[in-house]
Amino acid sequence: MVQKILMICLGNICRSPIAEVVMVDTLAKAKIEGVVVDSAALGSWHVGNRADPRALSTLKNHGLKSTHIVRQIKKQDFTDFDYIFGMDEDNMSQLRNLAPKGSKAELLMLGDFGLSEKDRIIEDPYYQSGAEGFETAYQQCVVACEAFVKQRLQK
Repeated sequence: MVQKILMICLGNICRSPIAEVVMVDTLAKAKIEGVVVDSAALGSWHVGNRADPRALSTLKNHGLKSTHIVRQIKKQDFTDFDYIFGMDEDNMSQLRNLAPKGSKAELLMLGDFGLSEKDRIIEDPYYQSGAEGFETAYQQCVVACEAFVKQRLQK
């Protein structure tokens, strides 16, 4: 049975495309097949665009690549996906408000897997100058994705 994971952040240009690529890489390294990973935005500002160049550069520095085109989350995603991850408390609040009654998706904060209480929020690096915040988000995603895969997907 194919499982589906959706990574969400505010604009789908920073954290969620990084998390999407990191999760795909984590699943490949764990030799887990049959999992589809995607990402989407809560807002519509960047729909149709690519990820922030700093996110793409950060991924490239780690030998990874994103070809994702920004899309906005839709009601059907709550039925189609098994897991929908937010990056911070605001994302989680918005996801809970958007979720239709009876949706199958489990809403989870990515940072609740493997990260300490003080590091569990994956901060939005968009308004920060430079790429340091993107690297921090990348490192948090690596730890959280590995922990999620171990806890939920590995037999």
